[in-house]
Amino acid sequence: MDDTLAAETELRRLLTIMAALRDPATGCPWDNDQSFDTIAPYTIEEAYEVADSIARRDFAALPDELGDLLFQVVYHARMAEEAGLFAFAEVARAIGDKMIRRHPHVFGDALARDAAAQTAAWEIQKSTERMARSETGTLAGVPVGLPALTRAAKLTNRAARVGFDWPDAGAVLEKLDEEIAELKAELAGADPARLTDEVGDLLFVLANLARKLDLDPEACLRHANDKFSRRFDAMERLLAAEGRDLKGESLDAMEAAWQAVKRGE
Repeated sequence: MDDTLAAETELRRLLTIMAALRDPATGCPWDNDQSFDTIAPYTIEEAYEVADSIARRDFAALPDELGDLLFQVVYHARMAEEAGLFAFAEVARAIGDKMIRRHPHVFGDALARDAAAQTAAWEIQKSTERMARSETGTLAGVPVGLPALTRAAKLTNRAARVGFDWPDAGAVLEKLDEEIAELKAELAGADPARLTDEVGDLLFVLANLARKLDLDPEACLRHANDKFSRRFDAMERLLAAEGRDLKGESLDAMEAAWQAVKRGE
């Protein structure tokens, strides 16, 4: 059996399994209780688990994680079919049509493009598609459900296309200093609403700084999270090896252990 035929067979099997799980009479009670809203968080979680496997280069686990993500697509499509909205075939057809439409240099008679030219053409095509959906405005179509840092970078990247942007990273750093000063000014009052506003502004500017440096702000923060987790665990193990417990240590003692871990990296 060739790979294409095997894929078709396994996909049909997965669709059959999903239908059985959602069968009102003989299916799984938990699966029958779910809705688009309750499944959506799992969809996001599975996408992150795929990204995590790739980041860790755990390609042995990647087929399983991709399967979990595919199951989410099948799940949403099954619920839509039950509601008379659409079925899995329409999902597959829509993405297939979109890829052909967006790659005329591969599937049509347009001239071949390099990566930069293709990116520009891709954005023009997406803009045309948004207009067809009556999504107007420079920022139209940036999903609200994106991680906040990613959405900040995408929003300002869109704004930058029409010239609304800082000239360079240095100018963003100046704005960062301004936002830090505004946050400091609000600390005395400790108004949660004001602090939320100022911390949000600070994070927004940091997302823009990453964008101006051609960095992914989410990737930067993931790296920082991983680094903190690694160093904290090492600090805890270092103190434990000396018969000491974090809960009984002063901040100065923990800082000394933290610095020892950093020097050892």
